[in-house]
This record gives sequence, C-alpha cells and structure tokens, in this order.
Amino acid sequence: MRTDDEIRNDVIEEVRLEPQLADIAPRIGVTVKDEVVTLSGVVDHYTQKLAAEKAAQRVKGVKVVAVDIEVKGDAVSIEPTDAEIGEAIRNALAWHSAVNQDQIEIVVDNGWVELEGAVNWDYERKAAEKAIQNIRGVKGVVNKVRIKAKEVDASEIKSKIGKAFYRHASVDADNISVEVHQNMVTLKGKVSSWVEREEAEDVAWSMPGVTQVVNNLVIDTQIYAGQ
Repeated sequence: MRTDDEIRNDVIEEVRLEPQLADIAPRIGVTVKDEVVTLSGVVDHYTQKLAAEKAAQRVKGVKVVAVDIEVKGDAVSIEPTDAEIGEAIRNALAWHSAVNQDQIEIVVDNGWVELEGAVNWDYERKAAEKAIQNIRGVKGVVNKVRIKAKEVDASEIKSKIGKAFYRHASVDADNISVEVHQNMVTLKGKVSSWVEREEAEDVAWSMPGVTQVVNNLVIDTQIYAGQ
C-alpha cells in the first residue's frame, strides 16, 4: 500500500509534467489523506482545471480526486461576456460533426455553461461538452443533456457489456458485476485505478439504448499492490 506522501509527490510531479500546466504548476496545491487527493489553487482556463484533475487520476494509489481549483481567467486579456461565450459555443457546436446543435440548449451564467437537451448516444453528449472546453471565458460546464430512451433487451445489454469487458485490456471483467434494469446499467465491484473505472463506464455507455450508468466501482489499491 502506498503512503499519502508517496501519492502526493507523484501527483505534484504528474501535474508539473503536464504540458498545459507547466507554467502554472506552482499555483496548484496538492494534499492527500487516506488516498484521497484534493487539488486547490487558481488557473487561467477551464481546460487547465480538467488537466490537473486528469493528472491526479493517473497516479497509482489514488482513490478519489476532489477539485477545489478556481478558474480566474487570463489577467492579461479582457474576459468575454456571457453573450460572447454563448455565441462562441454555438459556433463550435455548429462546426462539430458529432453534434446536432439543434438538439442542445445553452445557458451561460458568469462563465458557467449549462447544456440541456436530448441526444441519441452518450458520445454525442460528451462531444458537445468537449467541444466547448477550450473556449475562452468558460469557467465550468454542467452537462444536463440526456440520452433518448428506447426499448432494450436487458439480458442482451448485460451480455454485450460482459463480453466487451473481456476484450478490453485495461478492464478486469472478473472483478466487475453488471446489472441492467430497463435502460439503466449499474456497475459494482473493484478496480485497480481511475483508468479502469472510467473505461468500464465508457463500455456501459457505448451500448445502444442505455440512458443511465450508475458507476459504483470502488478503486482498491490492494489489487494493484498484489500484481
């Protein structure tokens, strides 16, 4: 089992080596208690906040990442208004091949963006969110876009997810149980890392007709330690 100090040192190094954070790494504080990482500080752009979170999640032994980083904006340039941010978002979605902008509603309040609407697939919802992360002035994104429900065969979905887990090198199917109720998939069990946890969830979301995924997978660092 890794100590909190070891995890903290690795998170700091991972943040420092992240290209987006190279110049601002000293602004990001890192504390670790019982394998739970808390990131604090101030960054210029929303993508930097996301990059710091991803950097921490990559470190072995991390169970949870809490992000208390504030997006202040670039002090050198004038920040765009909410109306300008909204217009930039509409343009970004209009040019995105995986997004139908007519299905998505946008609300911008003090730099915080809320997306609503309904799409057919989870990848469309994620694509809409990712398309706006680099827009200047965005401080955060709340993605409320839902997946349109359609009739599914629960047993077939469960079987497909299980087979997909066995195909994926980063997922240990033997440690994960799958429950399917109507259009909702619930994942239970233990995984060795954030990467494995997210990969398992992505597999569940990739199934046609799935409108909700409840990820109850627990990161167990002892799985990693035993390898």
